[in-house]
Amino acid sequence: MTKPAVADLPVIQKAYDLVKWYVPILNRLPRDHRFTLGERIIQGLYDLLEGLIQARYSANKLERLQTLNIRLDLLRHQTRLLFDFHLMEVSRYEYVGTMINDLGMELGGWIKQQKTRQPPSLHPS
Repeated sequence: MTKPAVADLPVIQKAYDLVKWYVPILNRLPRDHRFTLGERIIQGLYDLLEGLIQARYSANKLERLQTLNIRLDLLRHQTRLLFDFHLMEVSRYEYVGTMINDLGMELGGWIKQQKTRQPPSLHPS
């Protein structure tokens, strides 16, 4: 793994590594899945990486991060579909599941950190 010139946040590095590992696999899917589910997953991966980088510099991080958390959940389900369609070996499914879960833990930690930085609500719940 090549180290970036500027140190990325761990969550961004994990997203980068996921894109780097997953996209070549998705590009080898059979044609009828590559241009449907495969393309959706690839686009979602790039959106996730771009969104994390944008959130790093955003004033309103929490809202962006919560949207990205939804994107990550979609990715989990789409990956499960690949497995259920028998388009992914068990070992790869387990590996990508671990990568997605690790990324989710980092993202969840960042969300939790941002929630503690939010000013208290003016209206009681």
